[in-house]
Amino acid sequence: MNEVTSGSSARRELYDRTRAVLPSWLALYYAEPIELDHGAGRHVWDADGNRYLDFFGGILTTMTEHALPAVTDAVAAQAAKIIHSSTLYLNRPMVELCEEIAEVSGIPDAKVFLTTSGTEANDAALLLASARNGANQILALRNSYHGRSFSTIGITGNSAWSPTSLSPFQTYYVHGGQRYRSPFAHLSDEDFVKACVADLTDVLDQTDGRVAALIAEPIQGVGGFTSGPDGLLGAFAEVLRARDILWISDEVQTGWGRTGEHFWGWQAHRLDHPGATPDIVTFAKGVANGLSMGGVIAPASIMDHLPANSISTFGGSPITSAGALANLRHLREHDLQANAAKVGPILLDGLRAARLPIVGDVRGKGLMIGVELVEPDSGTPGRPAPALATAVLEGCRERGLLVGKGGLHGNALRIAPPLSLTAEEAEEGLAILVDALEAAVPAEGGTS
Repeated sequence: MNEVTSGSSARRELYDRTRAVLPSWLALYYAEPIELDHGAGRHVWDADGNRYLDFFGGILTTMTEHALPAVTDAVAAQAAKIIHSSTLYLNRPMVELCEEIAEVSGIPDAKVFLTTSGTEANDAALLLASARNGANQILALRNSYHGRSFSTIGITGNSAWSPTSLSPFQTYYVHGGQRYRSPFAHLSDEDFVKACVADLTDVLDQTDGRVAALIAEPIQGVGGFTSGPDGLLGAFAEVLRARDILWISDEVQTGWGRTGEHFWGWQAHRLDHPGATPDIVTFAKGVANGLSMGGVIAPASIMDHLPANSISTFGGSPITSAGALANLRHLREHDLQANAAKVGPILLDGLRAARLPIVGDVRGKGLMIGVELVEPDSGTPGRPAPALATAVLEGCRERGLLVGKGGLHGNALRIAPPLSLTAEEAEEGLAILVDALEAAVPAEGGTS
């Protein structure tokens, strides 16, 4: 384990400048925030020279590895030619990338529209769905997160990330996004799905029938890496299709093989529902390995439905498209999905085996793992312990490991390393995690 040194005066000065010029609502990790200076592979270094094993990847965005030569070379080569043009001109890197995305999408007759973020991708998906169905009613899952724009805040079910109740949509929230704290938690997989489908049907019966879409993350990201059982969204899809309601799968965090078992998170929901396919898929984050990119995939019948012109100034720029294409090809050529399936269980099984009293739930798939922290001896589900999550976050950093945090109550650790993580690095990170968790357990008779 690394021993991380304390912060420098230069870092404290940068913190003061940050708070002076940037909004107060921009969150920063750690009591002494760190400045990441450079990275290589699965490691990053801060400006004080401390090295960290990165288990968060800039919020699941460094998907393959830091400073991947294939990406940096592609970006440099494209930057030497032309950096920007907009969608008003033919753009070879954008077309080549969209062709490859369409190929792996699993969407029939797929077309792709590129954006600059996951928020913008979900905005575009909502536009497509509401235009196609002529409706502004949206179904979303409780505990969900879909972005920070006005429209995506309006369909976000996690109150911690929804600063206003105003919205262009009328949103109905249904059960199924998380299980540990669900009123259906005691049910079997099959009965859990039946209960959620009954809830969905009941909610739909209370609308006027003009609903545009259901949007759902196969595994909720900001929500703390929570999900219902495999097959749930497939069962939802059957109800939706019967009422001509679109299914939008928000793959901003689950896409590109991160779950190990499938390339897309929605594919796990074909269990018992082999014909279930989303009408629209959104993506972002990992596709460009840190470059600013998102996008929407939909059949031509939906994508081409908009009755007005549109362009994108920055979506699919030559430089981001070149980097994303190199990243996606590297991911596929090195079968990083299979690596996630192989290495992920080292972390999942190891965390479960630790059996610590402050760990209420360990969940996830592949290299997308959530650890819910609770007050010891507080029952099942345990009382949320956000202070313990903060303590473990700090403890990991002090030991040379970066992880994330989330959940409705801010008490879930989010573990999502680059998909090239080695078994040795997984073991190293697991040891740090367990050590930090053990250190956070309150002394008997004490408080957290």
